[in-house]
Amino acid sequence: MLEVANLEVVYNEVVLVLRGLSIEVPDGHIVALLGANGAGKTTTARAIGGLLGVHEGKATKGSVTFDGREITNDKASAIVTAGITQVMEGRRTFADLTVHENLMCGGFTVKDRSTRQASYERVMELFPRLKERRRQVAGYMSGGEQQMLAIGRALMTSPKLLILDEPSLGLAPQLVQQIRDIIININQEGTSVLLIEQNAMMALSIANYGYVMETGKVVMDGEASKLLDDDDVKEFYLGLRSDESGNRKSFRNVKHYKRKKKWAS
Repeated sequence: MLEVANLEVVYNEVVLVLRGLSIEVPDGHIVALLGANGAGKTTTARAIGGLLGVHEGKATKGSVTFDGREITNDKASAIVTAGITQVMEGRRTFADLTVHENLMCGGFTVKDRSTRQASYERVMELFPRLKERRRQVAGYMSGGEQQMLAIGRALMTSPKLLILDEPSLGLAPQLVQQIRDIIININQEGTSVLLIEQNAMMALSIANYGYVMETGKVVMDGEASKLLDDDDVKEFYLGLRSDESGNRKSFRNVKHYKRKKKWAS
């Protein structure tokens, strides 16, 4: 469904952020894109969603193809209409509008009233909490509720592909579990998902395939289950590694430790 091929992105004509990035999201799959702060994950989402220009960025090489059509230089509105929506990092709800009004903004490009109403009812069924609070102003909701609202707003166009940028950021473990279950539900209903996360364990536990990014390029990729069992992934994201006897050692409290050369090779 989505193919990013050898993509390079430059900000302000001088800062090279993506360095030949290539990833794929097959139809009906959940794909995890992992990496630390500054790896280029959010820039990848902007490039796919047509938002680079807003941030003084430009794709200088490579391409983004969706459903067989190149969309590298398309406007964001055209990309949404084509079937891609995203939930940006930090949720970005309209704080002064109600839940209902936020959702109606998400469905702005849907011209058919019955289609828009069907999407609205689907969101209310998926998020009972939003149904309870549909007249509440979004700025007074909790972080978890705002994340649900941001996802619900993105679903108002019934997208083929949903991009989620750090949906678990700043949420308590119980809420992370709820968001995880919601993502599974959305995917089971037929929406492909590109899940951009630092929470590798959550992302890989539900993904079909995963990519690990560092300094603007993919340094590791594979089936999610295999990445989840990889020692380097465990060490980098959890600070855990087994010694030669098979005993697990924890480096969680160590502030700095050197990554293996093969990780960055």
